[in-house]
Amino acid sequence: MSRYFALIPAAGTGSRMGADCPKQYLPLLGQPLIAHTLQALAREPRIEKIIVVLAPDDEQWQSHHWSGWQGRVETLRCGGASRAESVLNGLDAMAAWCADDDWVLVHDAARPCLPRSALARLIDEAGEDAVGGLLAVPVADTLKRADQQGRVATTEPRAGLWQAQTPQMFRHGMLRQALAAAGNDVTDDASAIEKAGLHPLLVEADSRNLKVTYPRDLQLAELILEHLDD
Repeated sequence: MSRYFALIPAAGTGSRMGADCPKQYLPLLGQPLIAHTLQALAREPRIEKIIVVLAPDDEQWQSHHWSGWQGRVETLRCGGASRAESVLNGLDAMAAWCADDDWVLVHDAARPCLPRSALARLIDEAGEDAVGGLLAVPVADTLKRADQQGRVATTEPRAGLWQAQTPQMFRHGMLRQALAAAGNDVTDDASAIEKAGLHPLLVEADSRNLKVTYPRDLQLAELILEHLDD
């Protein structure tokens, strides 16, 4: 029977936050932001282990208190220059004990508000799919494409468009092979699978699964976490 593992690439610097430390370590309700991300994944009992891929020179992780995870969290200091490289390095390291047909849920370190119901739905639905899938939200707003002067060039039809989120869940062997072939020319794991000619399943989530990118997002994440009950 296939097992489920989570992988968190956490080697980035979060430059758009303009903070003195990587954004995954910024304080959020009295804990580092990434602690809430770990807690969201740990609530799902089917996830056997959570792998955190750190930069080789990361000095922040060990300065925080990580006890109480009962062996479910493991760190790998093999982060790369890009998200795709960090994920692939993590998958390579996992190959020593992770089977090709085991499921890997790749989740952003800066998505601390993952609802329990969305995570369970992803595992239920994508776990029955031949390819795998990802959490996503149908695009609701009108989309404008800008020209070089910052003016509207065209209005893009939004029918059929979805905003990708994480986790993105694929078989270990399939994702490892797809990322190795795609190189760094992908912005998420599903893109690598698509470049391999496959079509991931879209599993509907909602806007609570926020990615903290800018300073104001921390305040919104606090509000969501204070009222997140599922």
